[in-house]
Amino acid sequence: MAVSFNKVSTLGAMALLSLAVAACSSRPEAPMPPPPAPTPVAAQPAAPQAPAELKRIELGYGVYELAYSQTKQSVYAATAQLTKGVTGGVIYQLDPATLAITGQIHTDLKNFALTTDASGETLFVTNSLDGGLSRIDLRTGKVEKRLKFNEMGRDGHPVNPRQVILHDGLLYVGGVGDPGVIWVVDAKTLTLKARIPNAGKWVTGLLYSEDTGRLYAANGSGEVLVINPRTRKIEHRWTPGDGGKYLLLNLAEDRANHQLFVTDNSEAKTVLVFDIRSGKVIKRLPVGDALAIKLNTKRNELYITQRETGRLLILDATTYAEKKAYDLKPNPNSLLVSPDGQTLYATVKTPFDKEYMNTAPESVVRIDLSAVK
Repeated sequence: MAVSFNKVSTLGAMALLSLAVAACSSRPEAPMPPPPAPTPVAAQPAAPQAPAELKRIELGYGVYELAYSQTKQSVYAATAQLTKGVTGGVIYQLDPATLAITGQIHTDLKNFALTTDASGETLFVTNSLDGGLSRIDLRTGKVEKRLKFNEMGRDGHPVNPRQVILHDGLLYVGGVGDPGVIWVVDAKTLTLKARIPNAGKWVTGLLYSEDTGRLYAANGSGEVLVINPRTRKIEHRWTPGDGGKYLLLNLAEDRANHQLFVTDNSEAKTVLVFDIRSGKVIKRLPVGDALAIKLNTKRNELYITQRETGRLLILDATTYAEKKAYDLKPNPNSLLVSPDGQTLYATVKTPFDKEYMNTAPESVVRIDLSAVK
């Protein structure tokens, strides 16, 4: 904007000078007045400089979740390439220190969530928009196997896979539909082993607790489902207990204090803290809209993305006091903590147009947590 303002001022001064010359030519006896001084242009505020510990790169369209492979020493980013004229998606391989792109796996389906096996050589990917689950060999970059889910909700819409977690050789995949479902898939053969039905409206988040031996699922009905993975039965349906409206999303566990954190980004706009032993809400964190959440036990910190507000919060995990907040507009989304606990990664999304295509490229952010005191 400063450039165009300067151009306008210069042209204005030249026009005034021309008029003065014309007036003097009709009255030659009068001295020619000096040209008017250019109108000062107000200085434009400089764009805020990103903190030194933060690095951000534009990656592509439709960037969703991240996974870390220690074997490959790489961060993997799932993208759906949500832009006109592009089919399929891309899994980007990133250098964990520089975020430089070190590899690309082009897929015929669009990608959403990621998890790796214990070896770090296999990547499991949900293809949410295409109703699939893919297994990718990271040594070859090839899709080895695929499972398509062909379920319809009672509203006539497909039940699409969202989150995926791996436990004891089985993949648990949350189905977003009405009603929702959790599919149980053999990780080796990628065959469907079982279904956990009646999981509420939209299964949004999944977590397995080593302490309780239970699977926890958040849903859009405002419930946290407690599931026995051996019997594949829903044992409890926890609710916030206040009769309010909730759309629960993502989960994190504090094993030392027996707490389960659950986010709500759109309805209650809070983080609920459940006692994982009793199922009761013991605290609500008044942070506002909350999407992704991760607990870093190595630094005793809690990380929360605020998609609407455009911020990433770092809280003390004991007092819940805010240690730092980063402006990551437009819409910070998913989170990943490095295995050593000293680096935080986030994806940043851009708004959709009326056809649900991205309006601009989306980003991945790296934060050196040693700078957070």
